Amino acid sequence: MEQIKLQVEGMTCGGCVKSVQNALTARDGVSEASADLDSATVTVDFNPAVIQESAIRDTIEDAGFDVAA
Repeated sequence: MEQIKLQVEGMTCGGCVKSVQNALTARDGVSEASADLDSATVTVDFNPAVIQESAIRDTIEDAGFDVAA
C-alpha cells in the first residue's frame, strides 16, 4: 500500500468532502480516502499495482474538483 496527499480545489462543504471520498473509495485499489475541508486536501491509501496516482487525480477531477499540480 502507498499513501498520497493531494491538494483539492473546489471543496466548499461537507457534501463536497463526501463526494470526493465516495468517488475515490468506489475505485478498485483504493482502500481509504480521507478528505479535509479545512486544509483542502485528501489523503488516499491505495495499491499501486491496481491503481496509479494519475487515475486517482482523474477520479477527483471527474467528480467535479480540481487537483493542484
